[in-house]
Amino acid sequence: MSIKIAIVDDHHLFLEGIQSILGRIDGFEVALGVTSGQELLDRIEEQQVDIVLLDLEMEPLNGIEVFEQLHEKHPHIKVIILTMHSEPELISHLMKAGVNGYLLKDTGKAEFERAINKVYHDGHYFNENVSKAMLEALQNKSMARKPQLGDHIYLTPRELEVLDLIAQECTTQEIADKLFLSPKTIEGHRKNLLGKFNVKNTAGLIIKAIEKKIISIKGDL
Repeated sequence: MSIKIAIVDDHHLFLEGIQSILGRIDGFEVALGVTSGQELLDRIEEQQVDIVLLDLEMEPLNGIEVFEQLHEKHPHIKVIILTMHSEPELISHLMKAGVNGYLLKDTGKAEFERAINKVYHDGHYFNENVSKAMLEALQNKSMARKPQLGDHIYLTPRELEVLDLIAQECTTQEIADKLFLSPKTIEGHRKNLLGKFNVKNTAGLIIKAIEKKIISIKGDL
């Protein structure tokens, strides 16, 4: 009996490439290939699906939101995240939330095949990236906060904390005191935030963060 797979990715060429690769592997059947999370949720009951390969960077629902809805309604369907995001905070959050595996898009064919078989038969697949992320999670309590993913901007839990305090008009020293970090470390986070949002100053950072609904006007995450 074939393992029936659904693939969700909004990049058509990548979707077609994965469909082609998996379709040539004995024991695999691509039952569904869609370009949005909403389409997956709408069509998932049309036919049997054992495993979903799920991208994270999608609109209007991102992969985290799609997984949460899918996991709630169809907990028996196993999910392997397939993404370019390799941040430990994100991997840890999703593994603890119940995803069955986490692969990067540069994964080779052999590991794809191994991961799908392992998830189907054993319920999970832990590679080096996942194991490392879970270990870091045990050592870093800040990873307990839910990551934010949207409009191709990924913020770590610490960056979210710094952004929130910047929005509350705290100075570098005040932020450092509140988070028990050095001012130099806070400036490093500020610089990273400016880069991720592609802005030149704090005003632009706050405006763009509000536009993307990462923070509210009052500075609440």
